[in-house]
Amino acid sequence: MYAILDIETTGGQFNEEGITEIAIYKFDGHEIVDQFSSLVNPEIPIQPFVVKLTGINNAMLTSAPKFFEVAKRIIEMTNDCVLVAHNADFDYRILRTEFRRLGYDFNQRTLCTVELSKKLLPDQPSHSLGKLVRALGIPMADRHRASGDAMATVKLFKMLLDKDLEKEIIKDFIKFKIEKGLAPKLIDILNVLPAVTGVYYIYNESGTLIYIGKSINIRKRVNQHFTGITNSAKKIQVEVFAVTYEETGSELVALLKESEEIKKNKPKYNRAQRKSIFQWALYQEMDEQGYLNLRLLKADGRKKEITSFTSLQEGKNSLFKITDKYNLCQKYTGLYQTKGACFQYKIKECDGACIGIISTEEYNSRVSAFITANSFENQNMVIVEKGRTVNERSAVLVENGVYKGYTFYDLNYQISNIKILKNILIPMQNNRDTRNIIQGHIRKNKGFKILKL
Repeated sequence: MYAILDIETTGGQFNEEGITEIAIYKFDGHEIVDQFSSLVNPEIPIQPFVVKLTGINNAMLTSAPKFFEVAKRIIEMTNDCVLVAHNADFDYRILRTEFRRLGYDFNQRTLCTVELSKKLLPDQPSHSLGKLVRALGIPMADRHRASGDAMATVKLFKMLLDKDLEKEIIKDFIKFKIEKGLAPKLIDILNVLPAVTGVYYIYNESGTLIYIGKSINIRKRVNQHFTGITNSAKKIQVEVFAVTYEETGSELVALLKESEEIKKNKPKYNRAQRKSIFQWALYQEMDEQGYLNLRLLKADGRKKEITSFTSLQEGKNSLFKITDKYNLCQKYTGLYQTKGACFQYKIKECDGACIGIISTEEYNSRVSAFITANSFENQNMVIVEKGRTVNERSAVLVENGVYKGYTFYDLNYQISNIKILKNILIPMQNNRDTRNIIQGHIRKNKGFKILKL
């Protein structure tokens, strides 16, 4: 759990400032679960430049509660949480000073979104909160007021969690839980997992990531790990300390995240998935008669493939659909084995002779139409699907035929403005697996739209 906060102060000499306003949002990594916001009477005058900056003046604070009156609520909000703030050293120092005046040792672990943004958004020219949220298209209200700045920090932190592909933020939090002695039981872990589409992460007691998976029902899939009888399931059951998850809404984003993060983090129980999962591929060949043949073969990285599949059966099933959709002869797609009825050309016995009905040019144009439809070489497009909430959408960017990454957005201008889109994008590697995941998703699914750039 994270306590994301912002504090406004009177200004003045170091360690003599007083709090004028505080806002805290309790954030579980996915949504806000509690919040607290209040003006605070600092019992000392506010510096004029601060009044001009925040709009908070001495008269507004006359009837506000003093710090000792809100101290208990602040402790409740931050207990067993990591404190998150933009320039966390400042906010933490102010809080510790105020509690010290009350004779209480306020001691919490902190996380600074300035430092995180410098690491995860290195190309940004400024890491001030105002300029950063503007560049990322994050809407912001009540700038330089505690509630507005804290809410902007929540949205920024959520985006930074998405961009942290190596899961350093989460790993640090798992270690924090270990230090606190918060060891959950398997049933407790399961109870907090949702039945949603996304990616899940299994950690052991040292905070090491040991397995990454994706599912359209995270709770059900993790339960299968906890109740499974395979060797890998039994090992996970023995070692598991915590499970975190990231909801995606989109199965395509979940597939892309899983592929990328397994390769980056190399969890020990994902050993088989570190290599390509697409072992069969579709290739085109020209035969002696000049017809373009489609051949389903074991994947060969030295050859240019049209698309690929995780299994031979998946490839065959797709080829049957391709022959039907593009009016291709089964013999010339490698599906023909023995003489049988040819459903494409209504000829009783098919030995490939049906090809003679049309010219090589016409037949090859059909094959080419299929190849073009299943390739995004040199294309610029955004694949848009549902996101994690009703108002959110997911977007996968392909630029000049190269997969660039994905993002989530709430506002249309975040996706229509290419500069903002690239700022909020979670960058990903373009490789054979990602290309085939996207091709397979477009081939097999509905419910998405493609925006041409």
